[in-house]
Amino acid sequence: MKNALRVALLCVILSLLAFPVFAAGGQEQGVEKKVGILMPTKSLQRWNQDGQYLKTKLEAKGYKVDLQYANNQVATQVSQLENLVTAGNRILVIASIDSTALKGALAQAKQEGCLVIAYDRLIMDTPNVDYYATFDNYKVGELQGNFIVDKLGLENGKGPYDLEVFGGSPDDNNAYLFNQGAMDQLQPYIDKGQLVINSGQTDMSVIAISAWKAEGAQARMDNLLTAYYSDKDVDVVLSPNDSLAQGIVASLKSAGYGTASKPFPVLTGQDCDKINVKMMINGEQSMSVFKDTRTLAERVVTMVSEIGDGKKVTVNDTESYDNNVKVVPSFLCDPVFADKNNYKELLIDSGYYTIDEIM
Repeated sequence: MKNALRVALLCVILSLLAFPVFAAGGQEQGVEKKVGILMPTKSLQRWNQDGQYLKTKLEAKGYKVDLQYANNQVATQVSQLENLVTAGNRILVIASIDSTALKGALAQAKQEGCLVIAYDRLIMDTPNVDYYATFDNYKVGELQGNFIVDKLGLENGKGPYDLEVFGGSPDDNNAYLFNQGAMDQLQPYIDKGQLVINSGQTDMSVIAISAWKAEGAQARMDNLLTAYYSDKDVDVVLSPNDSLAQGIVASLKSAGYGTASKPFPVLTGQDCDKINVKMMINGEQSMSVFKDTRTLAERVVTMVSEIGDGKKVTVNDTESYDNNVKVVPSFLCDPVFADKNNYKELLIDSGYYTIDEIM
């Protein structure tokens, strides 16, 4: 009997050694802590910054991090996701290229016990996303719209001004929130005739620029100027981000804007990319929305740590972000606007950039 008990006890011990034990809701105990991070592309400055900051901070906390970029290729990102799961990464941080394209791979990831944090782009049409970390994207557009209202004195009845509207990539859910936030501020003045959209183009199916490409924005701006502004100047352009603003400025320059007799229009942006900060200083771009990605990345590091430690994940919004299958628990960080009057305080004094990087 004693021998039988010894054998049974030995079997139990061996089974515990053979299979990892999960912390409640978190990382496997007794195994290497691994995090897979998927970023869309290296072609935009912000994704390079976000990815590297996440990697550095998580490695400092003892995680092994696999950071991958997909060159804005959806099939590549799907393959990368599948490979991360196969390699044993059980916490995944994903900034998706196409918000709906990862459904199949995420279903498999969930079967393997993965927890998924959508990073700054909500992953749509799947139950297999656990958390979302982003900025208040409606507020981003709101800041852009209000800047235009204030800059043009619309509340004081000034106008009419000629406006054209650009939208972000149609496969990015954030693009619709940026647009809604801005247009909710501008629509009353469009209705009153203080803002006039000569092209009549406001629907996202027409104004959206695929993959947020500067060259796409430049081509559309070229077409707008040729078709609607041969005998007048455009006064204001709503651009949802900085890469589109770069293309818009290139088009405007080619059309002769930037002189005393033909000044640049009021032009918005987002991300405070280095080249765009220079454009603000030079008077080519009017403003950009500053989303301190250090804040966002730090929040995601906290969320990963909470998951890894089996703790409750901290969120501050459980109502706003419905991905068509579920409301995804979210943490929203606050954006602020930057222009030539406050960029130094926001970007230089805070250590986000050095003065040499933007001059």
